[in-house]
Amino acid sequence: MLFTSNLSAQSLSSKEVVNIKNLHKYLKTEVSSQLKAEGKLTEAGIAEYFREKFSERFYYDYKTFNERLTTYNAIYDNEAEHKTRALDHLNKFYADTQWKLPSYYKNGDPVDAYALRHLARQHKMVDIALLYFNEGKNPEYIRYFVDQMESLNKALKANRYETIKDGNGVYEVYRAGYRITNWLWIHNMFLSDKAYTDADQLRTIATLLQHGQSLYENNAKFHAGNHQTKGMSALAAISILFRDFEGTDKWYDRAMSRLSEHLEKEINPDGFQFERSVHYHMADINNYFYAYQLTKINNIKVDQAWEDKLHSLFTTLPKIAYPDKNAPVLQDDTDNPWAETNDISGALTLGYLLYDDPSFGYFATNKVDAGMYWFLSNKQVAQLNNIEKKTPEYGSLAFKDTKYYIMRQGWEANDDMMIISAGVDADKPDHQHGDVLGIQAMANGHVILPNYQVRYSLKDFDLFKNSMVKNVALVDDELIGKEWTSNKGGSGFGKFKNLPTPTVITWNTNDKFDLFIGSHDGFENIDVTYSRQVIYLKNDFWIVKDNFKAPTAHNYKQVWQGHYTTELGSDLIRASFPDAAGTDIFQLNATDTVETSGANGKNWTVVSKKGENEFNFITVILPYQGYNNGIDKDQKTLKLKDWTVNTLAWGTNGSNTTVIANRDKCYAFGVKKMVQKSITLEASVETDLYMEAENGTLHVNVLGDKETTITVNNNSNSKITLKPGDHHIFNIK
Repeated sequence: MLFTSNLSAQSLSSKEVVNIKNLHKYLKTEVSSQLKAEGKLTEAGIAEYFREKFSERFYYDYKTFNERLTTYNAIYDNEAEHKTRALDHLNKFYADTQWKLPSYYKNGDPVDAYALRHLARQHKMVDIALLYFNEGKNPEYIRYFVDQMESLNKALKANRYETIKDGNGVYEVYRAGYRITNWLWIHNMFLSDKAYTDADQLRTIATLLQHGQSLYENNAKFHAGNHQTKGMSALAAISILFRDFEGTDKWYDRAMSRLSEHLEKEINPDGFQFERSVHYHMADINNYFYAYQLTKINNIKVDQAWEDKLHSLFTTLPKIAYPDKNAPVLQDDTDNPWAETNDISGALTLGYLLYDDPSFGYFATNKVDAGMYWFLSNKQVAQLNNIEKKTPEYGSLAFKDTKYYIMRQGWEANDDMMIISAGVDADKPDHQHGDVLGIQAMANGHVILPNYQVRYSLKDFDLFKNSMVKNVALVDDELIGKEWTSNKGGSGFGKFKNLPTPTVITWNTNDKFDLFIGSHDGFENIDVTYSRQVIYLKNDFWIVKDNFKAPTAHNYKQVWQGHYTTELGSDLIRASFPDAAGTDIFQLNATDTVETSGANGKNWTVVSKKGENEFNFITVILPYQGYNNGIDKDQKTLKLKDWTVNTLAWGTNGSNTTVIANRDKCYAFGVKKMVQKSITLEASVETDLYMEAENGTLHVNVLGDKETTITVNNNSNSKITLKPGDHHIFNIK
């Protein structure tokens, strides 16, 4: 047990806030005896005691606050932003505000559920606290903070607050946890100023203790998701900072037990947070950090498994990073609506400070996220001026549990990188988008196949969450995300009731190419089977092959994101960037139509093949530098960099065989039989192959989505059955 227990002390209540005159009754006996012996068992004495304990236990010593604030303002230069946010809150809400709907702003307009939930988080109260220090220390700002906190305490006593059953619960675990973190932040700042009286300090402590008891009582069991994680992180912090009170040892045990369960159940073995979103992944990093950082400062040992899981959250981010050090947009990423990347520098700066790992330092800057600055130690702030950097060594790789697949050229600024999304969380896919088997890519320093961030409260949320704004394949008017449930209150997220079940058929990476093959059942409701192959020809380009099969005719589609133009027809669309780099998306099987659409400054292009029972898109995604280095589809011999199309000396025999060749190696699609001189290669089912002749041998890789038997006939017959992705070497001497 971390803390000692004494049954003679009174038990804290979650139903009311202790009168500060009675706080001493809830102290552990040894603390009470110590203060009594020193003649300090008074309000002033208890306030002085906790000022000193906060100085020792908090993330940084409040006695250094003035210096910290000067550094903060110099680094972040956001005083004006803090003022705007502070005045917004001050102008909307009275200090003695209402915590139950219906409620009204100062101007008489009704407060909706979304605004009430943000009031409950108290995040703009931090801005008010910073405004106090930045603009003349107007004591009314301290009074506003204390009085608004007291208004919640009065609402609790009078039972006039939104409950969890109402859906907008003020004491709901996430909102309460968020509020506690902000209030601890504010409390530590105000401790540096005499205008924050002994009584103010003790009221804040008493309020936080009531919150702690409430979180303890209402989280006896594990509940999936970041809401409980946020609250348990806050409960751990309170239990460490106020461990002088009876019962806080139980709080600590419960908080760390729940957090351990979340780490075990919600951080996949591959290190990715189970909701598959960069936003929620980094939010979990913060949640665990708040607790872990305090255990380190207070010399409290945590389990090794706890530490290992936390470390894995950090190592995941470099693995998915683009060459420009940002991360792709994955699922419900919500920081900057319509942004095409995620800034992970703050999270990895935090990782560098925790682990002193130069591969994290590669992404780090001289600042963490602005809010996290106030939860660093003074030593860590000093470290920001001397960050060691080492280029990561990660290449192409797979998150086999989360089902993200990375095809990477390298870490130079112009290198290629693609990510394939092939998973749906089985337990809680609430934050999942309609991007099953969708791709994103960067080349030549530009996001050439983007995805877009969203915001729950925006009217276009359901559009940007679904498949019309993803790089996916579709059939007719079917979308990948089905049975959309909107958030009627505008205060949270909407979700799909029905998402496809993806199947990863194979993942293979070697020095010649990366291969991903997967399928999903999203079109089986209209009797269409579908699979996608993605091949990265190392250092050159990608081939995406979408395969559709049905007993009746359908319209088959590919959707491509980005500012692509269509004047070259449906078989060749092009994007050009300010430095004359570009990307061509070229169809090797003829298509019929192309249409462009857009919303909020984002564009997408739909290429279609109409009225077919079966069809395969064979699509080349070719990045290039220099305006004249794109594909010239009118060439007699079609060139794709150093590769040529349909020029192989071998004869081919398939329903519609396409060959991309470069000297003695080729990628052949739709192969049934190929003949050259005395050598015949036959496949038991029509398939796709990579072949390379070398020193009397023939290397064969199966690129198709089905098992096939390959027979090579020359002087002697060789036969072998290969699964998708398998490789075999035939002797052809």
